This record gives sequence, structure tokens and C-alpha cells, in this order.
Amino acid sequence: MAHLLSTTCSLDVSSSKKLHFKSINQCSTPNPTCFNMGISFSPLKLSLQSKRSAKYVIRASAVSMSQEARTQNDSGSQQTTDGASTRKKVMVIGGDGYCGWATALHLSNKGYEVAIVDNLIRRLFDDQLGLDSLTPISSIHNRIRRWKSLTGKDIQLFVGDICEFEFLAEAFKSFEPDAVVHFGEQRSAPYSMIDRSRAIYTQHNNVIGTLNVLFAIKEFREECHLVKLGTMGEYGTPNIDIEEGYITITHNGRTDTLPYPKQASSFYHLSKVHDSHNIAFTCKAWGIRATDLNQGVVYGVRTDETAIHEDLVNRLDYDGVFGTALNRFCVQAAVGHPLTVYGKGGQTRGYLDIRDTVQCVEIAIANPAKPGEFRVFNQFTEQFSVNELAALVTKAGQKLGLEVKAISVPNPRVEAEEHYYNAKHTKLIELGLQPHLLSDSLLDSLLNFAVQYKDRVDTKQIMPSVSWKKIGAKPKTVAA
Repeated sequence: MAHLLSTTCSLDVSSSKKLHFKSINQCSTPNPTCFNMGISFSPLKLSLQSKRSAKYVIRASAVSMSQEARTQNDSGSQQTTDGASTRKKVMVIGGDGYCGWATALHLSNKGYEVAIVDNLIRRLFDDQLGLDSLTPISSIHNRIRRWKSLTGKDIQLFVGDICEFEFLAEAFKSFEPDAVVHFGEQRSAPYSMIDRSRAIYTQHNNVIGTLNVLFAIKEFREECHLVKLGTMGEYGTPNIDIEEGYITITHNGRTDTLPYPKQASSFYHLSKVHDSHNIAFTCKAWGIRATDLNQGVVYGVRTDETAIHEDLVNRLDYDGVFGTALNRFCVQAAVGHPLTVYGKGGQTRGYLDIRDTVQCVEIAIANPAKPGEFRVFNQFTEQFSVNELAALVTKAGQKLGLEVKAISVPNPRVEAEEHYYNAKHTKLIELGLQPHLLSDSLLDSLLNFAVQYKDRVDTKQIMPSVSWKKIGAKPKTVAA
């Protein structure tokens, strides 16, 4: 089969959830054709309410590899026991998202056999909160079809929720990944602080989803390497240097190397801390191999692959919920809105270009952890304060003839606004990372990109609207 097949149907199972699982078993287990075609069936959550929605969407997706792709021998290939070359299989969970989509295309372009697993709920968040990407983004099916037509490379698609273990198990058994790149988490600190329901959703989705991935590796792919996207936010802002995952301490005359202390600053960051503990434990108990990439703040939108065609363009968030600092500042400058510096602006973090995100993931896959090893890489390239970013954007914007100024707005977060910050980040460099540093030309490119799409900006979404201290119990949505 040389083309992507996609079918969609809805099944009302409001009377009993058992009907759904029965359908899965009847369709997938007895029929080997389903496995050969890569077909997956799964529920897609359509609500963030505590009770599950009565509607389940069942999607079947199947793709095959072209003969040309099968014979490739590049960075995505590995040697079998008989000396033959085969392509390494990488499952990208959350492959429809900002970092996940860019990573999936990059790995596919490098010769890996790629499968995307995603429940597509990130798109639903925009609908619920009245937000939108600066860039118009195609559906995941159109994205994959366009990639196939332009490159001849297939990306398999499994639409479903990794919090449903039956779905994840079928995806694992069908695709048989050699590595799993796990982006499949609610990734916004402000989103987790909107209200009770979203705080609970964030922790349930992130912690339970990761636990399911760990159990799937244990049960079905013991040699699989987990590459998990963590966050530098787990560390907080301690008054000592931040090491890469571990710190050696001498106390009362005895010395030990221990996990670096965690000081999470939101319900989102707390979920990531729990993830790290669960992964570390299963590496020790089950012999799982895992790399935790504690990523800094990502900026930019273009990678070599997403720039090929408008259908491959990545999303770019500029709002106060999902937008990251530098991306938000560039969009604000493009539309003549003052740059929104939270509080004193001394908040300092690690930053990296999205092109380095995909490069770091590839490096981790190509240099896997050992069985039982839980290693931690701090994934960023430079450190900036919010004030420093605002000054850089102001200078770059003025060169383009934009009137740019920065203003201080009340900080919606509970955080230190002036602090010491020095985080180590040498391990990825030692493995070959060649970083794209924040240059004038890169800022110029990002600003021009924002200007190109400035007519799509909803200025009402720019100012911060989520307060750490005023988090509520009632769900907040935008009326239709």
C-alpha cells in the first residue's frame, strides 16, 4: 500500500464504555491485517470535564514505506545481527505539537522511520480558550500527506490518548519502536494555573500518560530508549549552580551523588518533577534506558523541514497562556504593542532555537542511554533575562523601522524577579550539538516572520490573563 489511508467514524458509547473496548479487540487483535497496515483505534477526549465525554472518535490510519525510503542508509539506519541495514523506528508522542511536529519531520528527513502518536487535544485548547496560532496550521492528516508528496517519506499516524493504555499498547505492538520521543504532555505553566479542572487535567495527563509509556516499554519493547522532554523549570532558581540532573553533596563527613533538588513553580512543573521520579525509579527497577532532556524556553518557528511548504508550517503561539517569551515579544513588536515585561524583568532562564530542539533529540537517539541508566541533559544554549530579551527585540525592531518599547506589567506568576542563575549544559555539546545562537540575523528573521502574519494577531490575547494567586475552581472557557 503506497498511500495514506484515513477513515473517521463516530460511535456513541454513552451507555457503556465496554462497547468501545470490545470494538478495539474485535478490530485489532484477531486480524493480522490490521497490524500489518498500522491501523490504530482509540478514544479521543473531547472534554476536560472530570467525566469522560460520551462521544468517542475512532480513527484508522495506515501508511506504508516507499521502496526508495526502505533502501536508505543514513543517520536513521542501524545494523541487524546479520549485518543488514534497517531503519531505526522512532515513535514521536505529541507529534502534532510545536516541538513534536518539527522533531517528527526532522527525524523522518534524517532517515528514521517515524510514527506520530497524538490525541490532537492541543488544537481543542485553542478552541476552548479562544486562542489561535499566529501561523495557519494544516490538519495533521494534510501535513503528513504533504510531507509524503514532497519527500516520498511516510510518517505513520496513531490518533489516540496515551492515558488509555489499550490504545498505547496497540500502537506499540503495531509500530515496535526502537526509541520513543515523549512530547505528549500539557506543556504550559499558565494553562495549569487557570483553574482546578486544568490543574487536575495537567497532572493526570502528564503523570499517567508517562506512566503508561513506561509500562508499554516494559511490556512490549524492553530495549526501547525513552527520550523524555523535561523542563529546566523543575530546578527553579536556586542560589547555587544548577548541575545536569545530579549533584554531589558532602554532609556530616559522607559524600553521595543525588538527584538535583527540585523547586517547581506551577502545577505543570510539579507534574514534570513527578515524571522524572517515575522514570528514574523504573530505570532502576526494570532496567529501562531513558534520557531526560530538561529543556529551556524554545523560540523560533522555522526548521529546514517546516520551511519547505506552507502545509508544513509549524504553529507559533503568542498569547499569554502558550506563548514563550521571545516569540511573544517578536509578535508584540510586529503589531506595535509594547513588550510585556513581567515585574522587574530579572527572571533569567535558559533558551534555545527550535532548530536546536530537534538536533538535541536526534543526538539523544543516536547516542542512547544504557539499560538501567537514567541520564539527564540540560537542553538549552544560552541564558537571558526577560529584560535582556526585551532589549534585543527593541534594538532589532528599530532596525526594521518598527516602533518598539517595553513596559512593566504586574507579574501574574509567583517567582523571584531578580535572582542568581547559572545552569550547566555541557553534555549535549560534548555529544556534538552545534547550537544556533540568538544572533541579529535570527531576530531579524523572526520579526519579519511575525510581520508577515501580523493580520492574524488578536491583540486581546497578548496581555497575561492567568494569575497564580487567583487560580479558580470553576472552568474558564470562551463563550461561542
